[in-house]
Amino acid sequence: MRLSPDLSPDLPPDLKAGLDRLAHGMSRKALAERAAEQSRTYRAGGGSHRIATIDDVLAYAFTRLPATYAAAVAVFNAMQETMPAFRPRSLLDVGAGPGTAVFAAVQAFETVGDIRLIDANTGLRNLALTLMAAADSETLRRVGDGQSYRHGNALTLLPGMEPADLVVANYAAGEIADRELARFTQLLWGATAGALVIIEPGTPEGHGRVLRMRGELIAAGAHMAAPCPHALACPLQPPDWCHFAQRLARSRDHLRIKGAQVPFEDEKFSYVVLTRGVARSAGARVLAPPNIAKAAATTKLCTKDGVVLDIAARRDAGSYRQRKSWRWGDGVKVNEI
Repeated sequence: MRLSPDLSPDLPPDLKAGLDRLAHGMSRKALAERAAEQSRTYRAGGGSHRIATIDDVLAYAFTRLPATYAAAVAVFNAMQETMPAFRPRSLLDVGAGPGTAVFAAVQAFETVGDIRLIDANTGLRNLALTLMAAADSETLRRVGDGQSYRHGNALTLLPGMEPADLVVANYAAGEIADRELARFTQLLWGATAGALVIIEPGTPEGHGRVLRMRGELIAAGAHMAAPCPHALACPLQPPDWCHFAQRLARSRDHLRIKGAQVPFEDEKFSYVVLTRGVARSAGARVLAPPNIAKAAATTKLCTKDGVVLDIAARRDAGSYRQRKSWRWGDGVKVNEI
C-alpha cells in the first residue's frame, strides 16, 4: 500500500487553499472547542448529523478531512496494485460529506469524468460545493454547481440509481443503523458496475462493520480485490482485528485546532475493495509493522492459508533485506515468503 510519488496523502494544494480561505477570520479557539467535541463524539461512535453550524463544519474540515483523505489515498493506491487496468469513468460517493473521497479519486484515476455524490448533511454538502467550485480540476468544478450532489438519505436515494464504475463509502457505514447495514450493503452493490470501496475507522467496531459488509458482498458474488488475499472467512480472532495506518502531515492550523504538538498523525482505518470482475491477488498482506531485529525480521501476514508469521534470519541476507522494505499494509508476492 506504499504511496507512489505522484499520489501523496497530503491534501492537494487547491483543497488546502480552499480550506484556508474559508477559515480566514474564524476564531481558532472556537474551532478547537468544536473539534474537541467532535472527537469525543467520534470516539463514542457518533455520526456527522451533529455537524450543523459553520464552526462544526470547519472544525471537521481541519481535523477529520485530512485524515479521511489520507485513508482514501492509501486505499486507492492499494487498488492500483491489484487492479492496474482499472479505469473508472464514473464515480458515486455515498455519504460523501465534503467530497473528501472525490478529491482523492480524481488524483488517483484520471479517467473519472462523471461524478455523483449523496449525503444528508447540509453543512458538509455546502462545504463540498464551495471547495469543488474553486478546485483546479475542471471535473471537480462541474460538481460545484450542485446538480450532481444529491441531498438526502442514502437508503432512500440509492435504489434505482444508475450504477457507477467506482462506488465509494468512505467512513459512511457508521452512519447507518445496525439493522439497516445489510440493506445498505446490498444497495451499494446494486449501484456498483465495477468496484466498491468501503472504508471505516480502524477500530474493532469499524472492522466489524467491514467484515459484515464483506460477507454480504461475497455471498452476492463479489470478487475480492484488497486488502484480503482471499475470499475466505477472516482468520483474525478477537481481540485482534484488521486495520492499517496512513501517516499524514499536520498543517499549522491542524495543530492549533487539535491542540497537538506532534507535526504528523497516523490515521488508522479498516477497508475492503470488491469488484464485479476478478482482480489480481495481493498474494499476502502485511498486517502489522514488521519487527526488524538484529537476528531476524518477523512479519505478520494474512495469506490464503491464514495468518502466518514470516521469519527471515539475518544470515539470509536477501530475504532479510527484502523484509526490511516491507511496510504495514503492503501486498507482497507469495514467492517472496
